[in-house]
Amino acid sequence: MAAKNNAINKPVAVSPTLETVVGKGPMSRGEVTSKVWEYIKKHDLQAKDDKRMIEPDAKLGAVIGNEKISMFKMTAAVSKHLG
Repeated sequence: MAAKNNAINKPVAVSPTLETVVGKGPMSRGEVTSKVWEYIKKHDLQAKDDKRMIEPDAKLGAVIGNEKISMFKMTAAVSKHLG
């Protein structure tokens, strides 16, 4: 059985830029991912033609860059904002 204190569940610091999207840290990586997806869905940032592609608004763009990005690359971009 996996330990409850693995890397996904361990609270990490969240950069001030990322906090504008997900709220005040620290929080686990899993929580950060969930909150980023909540934000994407709330603001309708998935590409209409391919839901795997994210079209960031200004706030999310400050975290992951302003270019259209795949959801897989987005996770790596977000992790740069975790301490």
